[in-house]
Amino acid sequence: MSEAVPRLRAVESFPVEHEGRSCIALRDPGGYTDAILLLHGPLLEIVSLFDGEHTVADIQAAVMRRHGQLVERGHIQEITEALDAQGFLDSPSFAARRADIDRKFLASPIRPATHAGGAYAGEAAELRAMLDRFFAPPDGPGPIEAQNPAPEGRGPNPAPEGRGPNPAPEVRGVIAPHIDYHRGGPAYAWAYRELAERCPADLFVIFGTCHAGMEHPFALTRKDFASPLGAAAVDVDFVEALAQRARQDCFGSELAHRVEHSIELQAVFLRYLFADRRDVRIVPVLASFAHEAMHRGLRPDDDPRVPRFLDALAETIAAGGQRVALIAGADLAHMGPRFGDPEPVGGPELARIEREDTAMLEPVEAGDAQAFFDSVAADGDRRRICGYSPIYALLRSLGRVSGRVTRYGQWPDPNGIVSFASVVFE
Repeated sequence: MSEAVPRLRAVESFPVEHEGRSCIALRDPGGYTDAILLLHGPLLEIVSLFDGEHTVADIQAAVMRRHGQLVERGHIQEITEALDAQGFLDSPSFAARRADIDRKFLASPIRPATHAGGAYAGEAAELRAMLDRFFAPPDGPGPIEAQNPAPEGRGPNPAPEGRGPNPAPEVRGVIAPHIDYHRGGPAYAWAYRELAERCPADLFVIFGTCHAGMEHPFALTRKDFASPLGAAAVDVDFVEALAQRARQDCFGSELAHRVEHSIELQAVFLRYLFADRRDVRIVPVLASFAHEAMHRGLRPDDDPRVPRFLDALAETIAAGGQRVALIAGADLAHMGPRFGDPEPVGGPELARIEREDTAMLEPVEAGDAQAFFDSVAADGDRRRICGYSPIYALLRSLGRVSGRVTRYGQWPDPNGIVSFASVVFE
């Protein structure tokens, strides 16, 4: 019988400080385990050899060569068993765990509120109060103005205060952050206030980043999105018509929806805005194609699946006769040791990130999808723009519309700065 060769799964690793010690944290972006593993010292050295090539005897020999000390076989086996029990090893037990989780998700008609109680409050009254606070100045844009019913096909009246005597044009789409509400909540309000006041849509197509990457450029789901404020219902007829027109497998990466937060956070905000005002539905679209194109030296539309899907979306919107608006759940820069950079991010670098983000947002405001793609690709995506695909998809779908940045912000953790912006398109 061959000796066991432990292999760590492809999980996320990043440096952290814990109780005064520098550690490496392991986290599963796929959500098959909720545990976060902290490694330091001898434990880190041992686990770093869980690469599927070193047997237990090999690991013992490697540690002996480096430190002249013998690590007991039983100790390495205990570490192996503990990591396997938590779902960190590529093993038969993990394969069974993943298959069971995937089967239950695919069988359920509901996409659970995976991040309730974490990225946002998990109880309805607390969540409403939390979202109410995001509108409060000075960080927020002020409360949503009461609106009169809009005539069919026209924006709400009267115009919001301070925006002139004539009715403002309808909002056709927004870019909103997908950072945790706790860290970037008011920025959401700067997008969603204008959506609430000037958008008569009853269907919202939500493009979200797939942080884990996907085999397919787009992933649809028919599942309603649960939330503490009630489920955000999916327009299944629209989803089916879109999938048929797109002429590709739109559900092959549906499992990516299971724990991805970029669409969930938009669905929750839409429930907050419209649950007591009018019936709205969503079309959740995870996207992962822009980085793939950039790394191959191509443009997004060089993959025929991308234009086929986005053209199919335009055709489905035109055929459906519904009032439709588009949302991109998209953050911007991700920099610092948390994301793979060697040094913490200080004040001068924060200013540089803002300058570069501002320049990148100019083609976004101009509605120019290709110029936006090129602006990120120009430096090989040095800032790790994680909203690359959903922003491109939204711009490509809206066409040459006029956009306006209503808020720019940064979460300035030196170990992991995230920047974000709210953009409104008319």
